Amino acid sequence: MKGQDVEMPVFSFGLIADVQYANVEPAGTRFYRESLEKLKACVEDLNTHDLDFVIQVGDLIDRDFASFDDLLPIYKKLNAPRYHVLGNHDYAVSENRLTDVPKRLGLKRRHYDFAIGSWRFVALDANEISLYTHPKTSDAYRESEAIYDELVARDAPNAKPWNGGMRTEQLNWLRKKLDAASKAGERVIVFNHFPVFPLGDRHNLWNDAELMEVLDRFDCIAAYIAGHNHDGGYAIANGIHHLTVMGMVETEDTTAYAVVDVHSDHLEVTGFGREPSRVLGLK
Repeated sequence: MKGQDVEMPVFSFGLIADVQYANVEPAGTRFYRESLEKLKACVEDLNTHDLDFVIQVGDLIDRDFASFDDLLPIYKKLNAPRYHVLGNHDYAVSENRLTDVPKRLGLKRRHYDFAIGSWRFVALDANEISLYTHPKTSDAYRESEAIYDELVARDAPNAKPWNGGMRTEQLNWLRKKLDAASKAGERVIVFNHFPVFPLGDRHNLWNDAELMEVLDRFDCIAAYIAGHNHDGGYAIANGIHHLTVMGMVETEDTTAYAVVDVHSDHLEVTGFGREPSRVLGLK
């Protein structure tokens, strides 16, 4: 951890989103094969920074379980501790490998938390309810399909088969973590693959309003950081910064990732490639 000098951050971390590597031809603006070299260059650059961790917020691969074999050795070259958030494309594998995805990423739990000093980081799993995480003959798939059909019936903008949702049990777990962090005087950054704000966006978590209701109850949350929407984005709601990181897979020859310097009164986001730089004041 870095010193407490006012000119220096308390600590720093790296952010990566939507690498979506696959050894396939480009489609539209997505250059899947080129993500391999982009990630190599990103890792080399991040290793020149003094980082306490690096987290990728989902969709490390675009498809095919074998894509992990090409990409993970590169990601593991990071000097800093490495974390993963599960994305929808990480499950674009054969049905018999679906349950192997978290294990392949080294995840003991699909949602989890960790702390650095007085800061707590919470990584959520927004794929519990989905049309891509469960075998089509399973009860979990039928439950997810019913929820999706209900969203479609009311013409919800986020009624997309490539979005997912969170179960009540995980939302309750999150409430307990945030309550404990609040009582301990910790500040919190939440990571998730799907954005939740502004409400009504087509990339949002299926139960975005439900998660927003949980987030808005706690003053300890500094930021909610997501991926999924490759165009990126930023908004603020009830004092929480909602940052969506641009997708690395987009374009043939430009990248997108960031380093976040955590200060006592602000977060300084330094963007690389297409990712904008921002200063996010803390309440």
